[in-house]
Amino acid sequence: MILTDLTHQPLDPAAVARHLTADDCGGQVWFHGVVRDHSRGKRVRCLEYSAYEEMARRQLSSLAEEVARDSDVRRIAVIHRLGRLDVGETAVIIGVAAAHRREAFSACRRLIDALKERVPIWKKEYYDDGESWIEEGGAPAPGSGGGYGQ
Repeated sequence: MILTDLTHQPLDPAAVARHLTADDCGGQVWFHGVVRDHSRGKRVRCLEYSAYEEMARRQLSSLAEEVARDSDVRRIAVIHRLGRLDVGETAVIIGVAAAHRREAFSACRRLIDALKERVPIWKKEYYDDGESWIEEGGAPAPGSGGGYGQ
């Protein structure tokens, strides 16, 4: 079972936990990407995530299907937040359930790494003294030529 989503609402770890729970899955691995208070030597006030939503939704689904097909995982959840996020808020949750931990760890790592490279979601950091699009990954950020971010 695969669950993917982009949302402007706060993320709900309990809903992801319900999706991942299955009697045949002994290993659940989670990644919570949380907004930190510093980046590149500057104090971060907040972040803003934007996306080419139609394409990002397709890419999230495709990525999750690819990992499910190529591994022995039984359940996957990939949910990313869009809009303004304050320090401490969760930006992304990736959860994987498999019969054993090794497969779950591997799939979770593969999902976050590929998401950052392939999905058109962009991050803008706001500091006390300005703002900056964070350039990393594949698709260019609006007006910057960069990609997703760390």
